[in-house]
Amino acid sequence: MRISLLTAVPEHPILTATAALLAEEGHVVEHLLPGRTAEQAPLADVYLLKANTPAALAVARRLEGLGAQVVNSAASTGFCQDRARMARLARRAGLPFPATTELPGLDALLAHGPVRRPLVVKSRRSRRGNLVALVADDERLRELVGQWPGEPVVVQDLAPSTGWDHKVWVVAGRIFVELRHSELAVGEQLSSRAVGELPSGWSELALRVGEVFGLDVYGVDILDVGGAPLIVDVNAFPGIRGQSAAPAALARLATEVAAGEISPRVIA
Repeated sequence: MRISLLTAVPEHPILTATAALLAEEGHVVEHLLPGRTAEQAPLADVYLLKANTPAALAVARRLEGLGAQVVNSAASTGFCQDRARMARLARRAGLPFPATTELPGLDALLAHGPVRRPLVVKSRRSRRGNLVALVADDERLRELVGQWPGEPVVVQDLAPSTGWDHKVWVVAGRIFVELRHSELAVGEQLSSRAVGELPSGWSELALRVGEVFGLDVYGVDILDVGGAPLIVDVNAFPGIRGQSAAPAALARLATEVAAGEISPRVIA
């Protein structure tokens, strides 16, 4: 089978390890670099979309239009870039997700008056190097206004959590997890911790996210808020570092889709 990796970073650890496993099984693994190479002809049996740039999404949409199988779909991947739409869909589906306000810029938040409670502000469009910050007072808000002029944002109340995020990754229903010190935590960032198993019901919640967002390979950030789960982010095709069994799960997904045994999910 021909399996194509649609990515600008083919040397990413999860892709490198997956490609090696596929090659050992006798499959042909190719790299399609968005913006630098044209789509192959004939089509590969499956494309793994490990990129979310506009160029990559445009290539994925063209491939899908030609009948290609793409994991995750361009529609699902693109949807997860918009945090405002993400919040609306999650809450509409009954997933535990923070109340989220979208604003055209941080200056609009500043115009609302003094900061009266800790807030989390994020770039509306999720991307590498985007804004994710804790705003506890007016001074911090004014600082961010100067650093991010005109940046569309979403705003949420700071959840009273443990300061650790449950990083949950799912590959075709296979769950991987670790505890990661929150990037909003004050002070030194601590090393990630292994997790034996998720609290009761959290695995089912993570799997439900894939159904709602039409994803086969994804990450879910979950906070423990007084024993209850709170989803604060969903990522299409994350890095999944440090999980030794993840490449095998991804390789199996690729071959099953390529063989027509399963079809990639698409957001409704």
